[in-house]
Amino acid sequence: METAKFYKVSYQQFEESYLDFDATASKEKIAEIYESIQLPKRATKGSAGYDFYTPIDIHLNPQETIKIPTGIRCEMNERWVLMIYPRSGLGFKYRLQLNNTVGIIDSDYFYSDNEGHIFIKVTNDSNEGKVVDVKRGQGISQGIFMQYGIVEDDDVTEVRNGGFGSTTR
Repeated sequence: METAKFYKVSYQQFEESYLDFDATASKEKIAEIYESIQLPKRATKGSAGYDFYTPIDIHLNPQETIKIPTGIRCEMNERWVLMIYPRSGLGFKYRLQLNNTVGIIDSDYFYSDNEGHIFIKVTNDSNEGKVVDVKRGQGISQGIFMQYGIVEDDDVTEVRNGGFGSTTR
């Protein structure tokens, strides 16, 4: 594969992830949110980043955090990585920050137990008392594909068998 492709995770995977996010959500609400999920895309021909859209309304007071189940997975070249950053406008205006600074989506994450479901965890780190409101369907972060190298004597044979954080268990 010389390119990458975004997909929705299965409805079953999204429902499981969403119930972890909001255990009180009805099946109807989850189905409505799932149907409205937008695949990431670039805003302009010159954009490096693919905008990720939030499938839910977000309201974050200063110092509040939310983990967003995007419903998105990504298949990509084995020697690529998808790096997730906050949208620059949200970071600049509100200090909206990813909790892991930069999200790293490895190529083999696509095949993990959770279907490679990409989550975005952000904190309103405002020290000016600003509230962040992002409506469903608006961009929350951006993903940039990068190629990477490996060392000559690399001898890794491990295969991913879990989802997020599984390589450090």
